[in-house]
Amino acid sequence: MGGGHAANHPRCLRGLALASALAVGELACGGGAPLLYPARALGAGDVRVSGGTSGSLAVGSLASDVASARSEASEPGVGRAIPARDATYAKGALVLASVAPGMAPYAAGRVGVGSRFEAGLTYTGRAGHVDIRRSFDWNDVSLSIGLGAEVPIYGDPDTSTLPQVDLASVRGYGVDVPVLVGWRSVASAYMVWVGARVGWDHVDIGSVATADDAPAAALSANRFFGGGVAGLAGGFRHVHVALELDVAYDAVDGTFDGAHVTVQGVSLAPAGAMWWTF
Repeated sequence: MGGGHAANHPRCLRGLALASALAVGELACGGGAPLLYPARALGAGDVRVSGGTSGSLAVGSLASDVASARSEASEPGVGRAIPARDATYAKGALVLASVAPGMAPYAAGRVGVGSRFEAGLTYTGRAGHVDIRRSFDWNDVSLSIGLGAEVPIYGDPDTSTLPQVDLASVRGYGVDVPVLVGWRSVASAYMVWVGARVGWDHVDIGSVATADDAPAAALSANRFFGGGVAGLAGGFRHVHVALELDVAYDAVDGTFDGAHVTVQGVSLAPAGAMWWTF
């Protein structure tokens, strides 16, 4: 695909504009941050726009931390005024703010910028993400290394289902480094990729919405994560269907309402999307 740099420039702008419009049009809270792209970078001037669904699932000990906090909040007379420095409740709050379990829409736009470099803009429900990567290609096999940055985006504060935790007030930032190895068939009808991803992010809630006159609280958390990525895509010409599963080990350290706690465990981020490449 593609031609000279001057001819491709408008195509790049159109693709990124369309991806931005999709992202602004779909607001939700929760969801994962999948990569949902193959190992091989797009050619110079080529554009890929995708839309679908992503999720973030806290499992094992992380799910237990959230369940324990919700159970405590449901006790008679407790939900309106959570005791200060409550470690059980703080752990659940940190998981909700950092791991953000839930389902959400996914929208992204990617463009090849030349010399096997590719740039991307992604909305995942829980965050806006920008990245750049470089691929190294050998026939039908590729290796890519990327660098991404993100900021959290949250919508309806009621989706937390925990009193005194207002995800609409969250602020933060983060970085991640994905490394992928992949294969594509003739004419890119089929693509598969596997790899690893590590990263760090920070979130803050300076003023937490509370029930009625319950006292305000604050949250601050740092999350380190690392894990594996596996995905596949199939289609023809300009349209493909892609599926991906990210598995990460999360270590979150932070405070909520004066309680300093650490939570660790596994999270899953399944995702699926339609790709349009032009």
